[in-house]
Amino acid sequence: MSILQNTNKRALRKAITTTLRELSQSDIQSQSQAITEKVLSLPAFQQCKTVSCYLSMPAAEVQTTSLILNILGDLGKTLFVPSITSSDAYMDFVRVYTEEDYRSFPAGLWGIPEPTPEWSSKKLFDADCNDLDLILVPGVAFDQSLSRLGHGKGYYDRFITSYSSSTGRSKPLLVALALEQQLLEHGQVPMFDHDWKMDMIITPDKVITAPRA
Repeated sequence: MSILQNTNKRALRKAITTTLRELSQSDIQSQSQAITEKVLSLPAFQQCKTVSCYLSMPAAEVQTTSLILNILGDLGKTLFVPSITSSDAYMDFVRVYTEEDYRSFPAGLWGIPEPTPEWSSKKLFDADCNDLDLILVPGVAFDQSLSRLGHGKGYYDRFITSYSSSTGRSKPLLVALALEQQLLEHGQVPMFDHDWKMDMIITPDKVITAPRA
């Protein structure tokens, strides 16, 4: 691991986070609604059966409440949301069945709704579940080459690696949700070997995909 790259990641994370914290709530909500509409109209989303969506912080990132409520509506999809086990810093996914389930989650770290330990122990994604078709991924910053800068904990990178290598399942489609201020030019997000690139990035006004081979 390059010390310089690690330093660059920390500096970029700090700079983008400062910018995001200065955004008004109305700006974030407006951008989030445009992104939600893009996700719902995306063929890959419409075709998927099992989807994971992150539970958003109250500010400084794309808000996902509207998207989650749509998924829990009559779209015929199975929804999983992230659950962090603090003892081992590992991320699992747990199933959410109804809007009532979602609204029952108390606010945890950074104000993010969190499934309770009792809930998580009963609803875990496991070998008996259908494959995850698509994961809606958060992040601090992304670039036009589909690189992602997370919050520095490695939750998503570890989960995706484990999901694909230990279960033999196909990798889910990785779809990042990004405010305009989170999208940078090609090559501006430092990447390590263990970092996963996104398959798609959705902003309020564009959908970025990998170039066809």
